[in-house]
Amino acid sequence: MRVYLDNSATTKVDPGVLKKMLPYFSENYGNPSSIHFLGEETSKAIEQARNEVAKVLNCLSEEIIFTSGATESNNLALMGVKKTFENKEKHLIVSNIEHHCILNVVKYFKEQGFLVSYLPVNNEGIIEIKNLEKMITDQTALISIMYVNNEIGTIQPIEKIGKLIKKINQNRKENKILFHVDAVQAVGYLSCDVKKMGVDFLSLSAHKFYGPKGVGILYCKKGIKLKPIMFGGKQEKELRPGTYNVSGIVGLAEAIKIAENGREKNVRKIIELRDQLKQGILKKISRIEINGSIKERIAHNLNISFKGVEGEALVLRLSLSGIAISTGSACSQKTLEPSHVLMALGKGEENAHSSVRFSFGKFNTKKEVHYVLKNLFKSVQDLRKISGFKYDRL
Repeated sequence: MRVYLDNSATTKVDPGVLKKMLPYFSENYGNPSSIHFLGEETSKAIEQARNEVAKVLNCLSEEIIFTSGATESNNLALMGVKKTFENKEKHLIVSNIEHHCILNVVKYFKEQGFLVSYLPVNNEGIIEIKNLEKMITDQTALISIMYVNNEIGTIQPIEKIGKLIKKINQNRKENKILFHVDAVQAVGYLSCDVKKMGVDFLSLSAHKFYGPKGVGILYCKKGIKLKPIMFGGKQEKELRPGTYNVSGIVGLAEAIKIAENGREKNVRKIIELRDQLKQGILKKISRIEINGSIKERIAHNLNISFKGVEGEALVLRLSLSGIAISTGSACSQKTLEPSHVLMALGKGEENAHSSVRFSFGKFNTKKEVHYVLKNLFKSVQDLRKISGFKYDRL
């Protein structure tokens, strides 16, 4: 049996999405920038996709920019805004558990002389509004907070942050704060209504919600001026030059539509599977620790530290049995450094190195969970014996 429990890293393309994409590989293959009939067909498909995405996000279609994925979207939002104010006294705030594609941009800002503050999270992985409010200064220009953490699944109070920023901005004639949210892990599980959230920018990547890899979006609120970070043609208002990934864009739109329409049903199913795994582990395996808030947690995520077990060793052992899980972010698994997210929670290096992430999807089944539990018990037992870890029971 093969069991895939790494849906936070990427998801299987939904059959309905694939069906929608296929004609744009071999039949409707025109370049949307061409003025002939084939170009016109694909150009219309892109604008239809833009309208469908805008409907889910509750925004204007002109506020949607298609990109290659969330890393590019995040870079465009932060770098594009940075280029609109060259005053290095400007201040940026990010949480200390952001994805590396945010943290590394901010690191670059800092090296260039910009003021940067890292907002800490509590031991459950949640930011506290009062701490954010204390950090904001008259020079604060941008705040970037991820909606759902990709490693531990904690959900940040985005609407409350949006309301705080709106309140502060109402008292400012200039130097208004812009609010960016990396919402990559949220689609299909939480509402991404940009008006309710009160965001100026929102980044998404299709392959996290059963769409194709290599395509994403940046929502940019109307009226905000961005400068490009790449240069070329005039596609996407000159903010994202290059030939359009038509099949990918069409697939993204279909995927976000399917994800939103099936959201409530899928969340119920996935929570049941996740809790089945959690209860099975709690019942039979001692000396474990669940990382991140239980209450403020996305449905599909379960991050656990197994004391006396190296997380990477457990991932590899389960892989031999056809079970795919991870130690955290797929973008940083090849480093020996402990997870910056778990370290930010105060877990310590030992706990961080002993953690693994199970992330469910809509295609998983109860039978698969039984198979995982059976192999997990044996793997943990074997690895603890090898490490000489003392325990009272498995």
